[in-house]
Amino acid sequence: MKKTLGIGACNLLLSLLMVQQSWGNTSANVPAIMDSNAKVEKLSSGLKFTEGPVWNPSGFLFFSDIPADTIYKWTTNGISVLRRPAGNPNGNTFDRQGRLITAQHNRQLTRTEKNGKITILAERYQGKRLNSPNDVVVKSDGSIYFTDPPYGIQKEQEELGFYGIYRWKPDGTLTLLNKEMVRPNGIAFSPDEKKLYVSDSEKLHIRVFDVQSDGTLANSRVFAELPGATDKGVPDGMKVDAKGNIYCSGSGGVWFFSPTGQLLGKIPVPESVTNLAWGNKDYKTLYITAGKSIYRIRLNIAGVKPGQN
Repeated sequence: MKKTLGIGACNLLLSLLMVQQSWGNTSANVPAIMDSNAKVEKLSSGLKFTEGPVWNPSGFLFFSDIPADTIYKWTTNGISVLRRPAGNPNGNTFDRQGRLITAQHNRQLTRTEKNGKITILAERYQGKRLNSPNDVVVKSDGSIYFTDPPYGIQKEQEELGFYGIYRWKPDGTLTLLNKEMVRPNGIAFSPDEKKLYVSDSEKLHIRVFDVQSDGTLANSRVFAELPGATDKGVPDGMKVDAKGNIYCSGSGGVWFFSPTGQLLGKIPVPESVTNLAWGNKDYKTLYITAGKSIYRIRLNIAGVKPGQN
């Protein structure tokens, strides 16, 4: 089902005006990112809780439905099941070989092989079970970075005592990179991979780290604040475009920032946004998982392709 929402030029301009009043004059930056007549389209609804969108270059979208324990495939003809059960899947991406990488609330990070077999990449750190892997991004060297907050488990199930950011290397080594964030969630590299952005859903901000030559992280600092009513969304999934602008879920929709952390604007979305994905042949369409639905909006700058930083 495809439905065009009534979020056109008027609402968009109102949203941008609010941004200007609160954050200074940003309107000059917005036309480069999206046109004033850009519209959010609803592609599908009636799901349980959507997450983890990722575009397959063959021309379709994968996304997770966590409580439905399913990874779905969306095409213009509708939705079909890719994998069920799926370990209560959350974030998805592709590795350098085009294999699906999934962060799962059953406390595993997995890879779906080309023949459909599921390989568990990580489920324990120093002998203790992970919390619930949440979101994931692949670096150009093949290493996988992921966040591990406790959203998929009960307090009494926690074994580690912290919520970390990890790196999995192709040789199977799992390294804890940071354990100081309150609720690490969405994760994304800058186009040159010199910075790693991680959202904190409880602190309502995005942190940025410098990526060292050995792949470790340093110089943690707040990149941007995303205040607002939490029942309308929190900092969660993130993506970066080819010019280094950062797009993140937040209260009321998708917030987008310049590489220096300046708030450029917001894309209003009717449901609480959970995650984002670039798609279509030119990767200029932003796909949005939110609440029980899937949305998209056409933008002007191409996004960074999964697994191809």
